[in-house]
Amino acid sequence: MKQKKTPELGWVTMTVVPLAQAKNGSRLSEDVFTKRGNLLLEKGKVIHERERQLLHAFMITSIPLENGTENDLSEMTVDAPSSDHSSTLDDEIKVMKDLLKRVFNLIASGQPVPILEIRLQLIRLLDHIDEFQVLLNEKKDIGSDYLFINSIYVAMTSYLLSKWHGLPQKDWLPVALGGLLHNIGHAKVDASIFERKEKLTAEERDHMQKHTLMGYQIMKNVPAVNEGVKYCTLQHHEREDGSGYPMGVTGDRIHPYAKIVAIADIYQAMISNRSYKSSQSPYLVLDQLWEESFGKLDPTLVQTFIIKVTSFSKGNLVKLNDGSVGEIVFFDRDNPTRPWVKVGENIINLVVERKMYIQEVLTR
Repeated sequence: MKQKKTPELGWVTMTVVPLAQAKNGSRLSEDVFTKRGNLLLEKGKVIHERERQLLHAFMITSIPLENGTENDLSEMTVDAPSSDHSSTLDDEIKVMKDLLKRVFNLIASGQPVPILEIRLQLIRLLDHIDEFQVLLNEKKDIGSDYLFINSIYVAMTSYLLSKWHGLPQKDWLPVALGGLLHNIGHAKVDASIFERKEKLTAEERDHMQKHTLMGYQIMKNVPAVNEGVKYCTLQHHEREDGSGYPMGVTGDRIHPYAKIVAIADIYQAMISNRSYKSSQSPYLVLDQLWEESFGKLDPTLVQTFIIKVTSFSKGNLVKLNDGSVGEIVFFDRDNPTRPWVKVGENIINLVVERKMYIQEVLTR
């Protein structure tokens, strides 16, 4: 039994007990995190069989429980196994892709969303977040798997943006979950429309846009998922000026999670190859995101995203739009998408040479 001093209550008692001895109905006195900092269960969470399964899956053998008095918040880091050390980011992406395919099939047949399984695999995926490079267009020719792979990349990008922007650590995993499931409504949409090369009719476009409403209907009654995750399914196409869909709400009514997922979704979609379009240069996409931030997207989030993504780029080898290859030698914070590039003995200042731009990032 431990004691802890809080400003409100003075000294209170906290009990750390073996998981096997924790009674159903016990309540956590502190947040429980994995070794990587991902929140597993929040302070105040009542322990039932589902929570036991989650804790057991990460080999958490003891938990802090309330002992009759509400405790103040104190984050507790609990050692948990990382993903199999032999696995890679690509391995975990493949597992997640297969899981999402199965989830879509379950939803299409009217079965419940296996949210615990999804969350466990997401944590395993995020254990490899250090291997993920937002600026590099690493997607292969993914064809019919686009919807699933894109959701995975949006999840990882959203996780990083929430971290970079200074959201509380407890929000990082839920934001990533919102990114992973933002397009879950497509499980109820005619798949043939999604990959249509021709321009959609007004009726087809309306049907496509309903994936936001359908996604929210799927998620709204899923237990153990916070409201922000659910709003990501509904609001990831809403825009600050009210020009988005499905509700046309303005920025003050868009959930912060959905604002993050919207930026990640736009970025990942634009750098991807699709059946009806080629991928774009990530630097040009960042330029377009900056333009979109004036009225369409949250400008502070876009600024954070652009600065953080490009600040890692000094020393990168890049290909310019004229086919030449060079190395980034100077990063201008005021013009983050237009660094100085050394090609041979020449240094090209892309701020000055406006017709030139980075076509492709080759290495980091």
